[in-house]
Order: sequence, then C-alpha cells, then structure tokens
Amino acid sequence: MSKSSGFSSAGGTQRIIDAARSPGWSIGEGRAGQIMATCDSGDIGLPWVVTATKSGRGMRVSLYRPGDDVEVEGDVIGEIDGNPREMGRQFRVILEDTSLENGLAT
Repeated sequence: MSKSSGFSSAGGTQRIIDAARSPGWSIGEGRAGQIMATCDSGDIGLPWVVTATKSGRGMRVSLYRPGDDVEVEGDVIGEIDGNPREMGRQFRVILEDTSLENGLAT
C-alpha cells in the first residue's frame, strides 16, 4: 500500500492547518495550497513568515524575515510529511522551535 501525502485536497490542507495551530502564530492557506504562518515582529506590516509548500511527497518549510519578499524562496528550515494530522504536528513543532528573538532565526 502506498503512503499518500496529506495535502492532495483542500480538506487535507485544512486538516494540516488545524493540527498546526500554535499560540503566537496566525496560520492559514496561502497561494496554491501553500500553508502560511505569520508572527508579529514588532514592526507594523512586517511579520515573520513561515511557509510550507509542496515538495515531492511532503512539504518544504521556509522562513522569511520581516521585510523579505515571500514570492521568492526563503531560508529552508525543515520538511514535513505523512498524513495531514502528522504534518500539522510537525509544522507546529517547527514553529514553536523557531526562535525569533533578537532578529535571529534558529
């Protein structure tokens, strides 16, 4: 039996988003099935942004610093795969483990 990715439908994307909810981050669907999370940077209109975009059988997670153009590739900080709930949990862990203090992402 083959393992299917969890983002093959709009419902799968929503299940990933629901499982990824984390305090301090606003999470929703970006363009073309992309998942986008934003966090206040302290500068109005310039949030930290983390995206998850389709990549092979999973999704590639990228970080954008305040002011970065999200239309180009950001700093890749991880990958998620599995069923929608597991992908959401993995995305939440990445968000919670990403330190945005002092303008540094780790």
